[in-house]
Amino acid sequence: MNAYLEIIRPGNAIMAIIAVILMGVIGHNYSLPLILGMAATFLALGGGNAINDVFDIKIDSINKPERPIPSGRIKLDTAKYYSYGLFLSAIIIGAIISYMTQNIGPVLIVIGACILEYFYARNLKSTVLVGNLSVGFLTGLCFLFGGDIIGAETHTTLIVIISGILAFFALLMTTSREIVKDMEDIEGDTEEGAKTFPIAYGKKSAAYLSAGLAIIDTILCPLLYVYHIFSIYYIVIVFFAMILFFYSSYKILKDQNTETCREVSRNLKIGMFIAFIAFALGSF
Repeated sequence: MNAYLEIIRPGNAIMAIIAVILMGVIGHNYSLPLILGMAATFLALGGGNAINDVFDIKIDSINKPERPIPSGRIKLDTAKYYSYGLFLSAIIIGAIISYMTQNIGPVLIVIGACILEYFYARNLKSTVLVGNLSVGFLTGLCFLFGGDIIGAETHTTLIVIISGILAFFALLMTTSREIVKDMEDIEGDTEEGAKTFPIAYGKKSAAYLSAGLAIIDTILCPLLYVYHIFSIYYIVIVFFAMILFFYSSYKILKDQNTETCREVSRNLKIGMFIAFIAFALGSF
């Protein structure tokens, strides 16, 4: 893969775009502002991933030396200015969306996301739990972003309310996964002097917190059907995600070695993707 494409982690960016698309599916609106919103989301997240690698050069040299910067495929300064260019492009598109929808919300959300991504990479990532919550918040913000665009287009607050509910679900599950990822990266983070939750309180405590958040999120999932937010199609499909979430919680509580953390992180990501599908089909 091209180094400039690899550094923005297109797989993660696509997941964020899916969150925006989902709000279009749920709101039955596929306008130009929403399409531009997908582009802004991709660029903003890409910039965040790139600047994250800039600040993580020492940690990645230990944990993931194959990444573009530590492997020498992209120079450090080049990656930094590349990320700034992606941020600026996202903000410009956000401004265009705001102009088209006569709603200041989109550009403010994009600016806020870019600022948070920068400070997450520079300061917040190595703090106890704050960094994990920041990533969870940014994931939820994708739903809010799509909901704000569709809400302005359709002149209804219902889609905004639904986007807020989905953002809360994304916040919990993403935070759970981020804690597991910190458990996986504990060796490099310790070497760098980072103060993540697993380093501060141990892997066992981190496993309890991660599993607890995942279980709470999973238990709440059926409420989206019970309160008629989504149809029967949602509960049928999300059932498989719920099984995967419960299984992942069991696995991380049972064993906290690096390989298990990697497996659980992957399974949680797959479960979230299944949940996204359930959200989309459940809107019909």
